Amino acid sequence: MWPGANRSQHWPHPGNAPPAQRRTASRLSYPTIQRRWTMAKYGFRPVTRDDFPMLAGWLRQPAVAEWWKDTDQQIASLGEALDDPAMHLLIVLRENQPVAYVQHSVAAHWNEPHYDAAGTPDGTIAVDVFSGPDGMGHGGEWLNAVAEHLLERAPALIIDPDPANLRAIRAYEKAGFQGTRVVPNEDGEPARIMTRHR
Repeated sequence: MWPGANRSQHWPHPGNAPPAQRRTASRLSYPTIQRRWTMAKYGFRPVTRDDFPMLAGWLRQPAVAEWWKDTDQQIASLGEALDDPAMHLLIVLRENQPVAYVQHSVAAHWNEPHYDAAGTPDGTIAVDVFSGPDGMGHGGEWLNAVAEHLLERAPALIIDPDPANLRAIRAYEKAGFQGTRVVPNEDGEPARIMTRHR
């Protein structure tokens, strides 16, 4: 289900590719080459309970803990999500090293009014993420890899950061997410609705 993490074909420039691939690359646009290079560098694997100590450490990072409060409760919630067939939990790998956490599900499953307000098509996937230490400063890149992966089978993605979380919002924008509308989420807290379409 998940793309393999061990990929050796990196195309930072068409001239570095083998001859047959170089001929193909020469006919491709730069965005297409860049997308293939990004997807080659990143991979994904399912979360297991063995990952919880690592994820707890990530959640305790000040830049993460400010928005994902109460690490023990968050890990308990991840355990529940792992047992929920509607939820999909992933570790993002950069050159086979863990850099970020992603959870996603079909947005309509939760019947959340603030998702409905976005007017996204059926099958839209709702995404939540946080970064590990090695993902900091590369959020736009690994988020773009996540988006490219999920949009292979969904028409759109939706994410709902706190409007005050400007660092996350900048990373989402770099990854192609757009939207400035702020609405109350399921807890009555403000959420900025951002989407990316296929």
